[in-house]
Amino acid sequence: MNWKPKGLLGIMLALLLILGGCAQPGSKTGPAENRLNVVATTTMLADLSGVIGGEHVAVSGLMGPGIDPHLYQAGAGDVTLMQQADVVVYNGLHLEGKMGEIFESLSGQGHAVICLEAGLDEAKLLRWDGGGSVYDPHIWFNVSLWQEAARIVAEGFSQADPGNTPAYQANLANYLRELEALDAYIRARAAELPAEQRVLVTAHDAFNYFGNAYGFEVRGLQGISTDAEAGTADVSALADFIAERKIKAIFVESSVPPKTIQALQAAVRAKGFDVAIGGELYSDSLGGENSGAQTYILTVRANIDAIVEALQ
Repeated sequence: MNWKPKGLLGIMLALLLILGGCAQPGSKTGPAENRLNVVATTTMLADLSGVIGGEHVAVSGLMGPGIDPHLYQAGAGDVTLMQQADVVVYNGLHLEGKMGEIFESLSGQGHAVICLEAGLDEAKLLRWDGGGSVYDPHIWFNVSLWQEAARIVAEGFSQADPGNTPAYQANLANYLRELEALDAYIRARAAELPAEQRVLVTAHDAFNYFGNAYGFEVRGLQGISTDAEAGTADVSALADFIAERKIKAIFVESSVPPKTIQALQAAVRAKGFDVAIGGELYSDSLGGENSGAQTYILTVRANIDAIVEALQ
């Protein structure tokens, strides 16, 4: 790849990659020298990498709980961390919207990179607005797609560390069974709601894969990226929809400021209908310490429990 630095960020990347060039891709140094050094962008991917890698990987996550990956801007320390990793794992599909140049440069320099977008079947992805070339990046809300993500990560680890392939494959098999049980749990809980009550209104369009897989009509105040602002007309139109359908509850998200949903609640009230805020859903991040939602499985269970209990 003929990569040339672009602007200030590009110059910074070039300098970091040149200075770090003495550490060859795949080399192991420091306290985790006997383990694969993995850097994952989001909390979901850090959790997945840890599950699949088990004792054979040391995982560092760039983004902590509550961080919005759509708006995240990597600093010099993040670039260095990724450059020194054996494997970098990222979602793609423009989820890490401000980091594309970094991933391109790492790949161009020969570093091992696992990109979920590259391994997923496009036929299973949802297009934004039903057309065009923009795909919805929030694949983790369809558990069957997260199973595919687990397979992609296991294959990537096996390529980077062939000697531990049996362990990665065993961890994958165990995790796929856990995800099958999770999928069954979501379906059972969703079935507690009559079809007409399965309407999910949230801060941004993070839940379309969830709605498509589990039979919910989904409306988001913002688009698939929180980089887009909701206008007055958007708030008014969604408030009309909620009032007309008499939807019991709407939801804030852990990685999006609650003010937009609070404004929507006020707009619905102005139209003569009271809608509750049904709680906080985890959208682009897992829960933090002591949240009860520190893993992908716990997070998805917490979300479906909150949704069903608020809409009943």
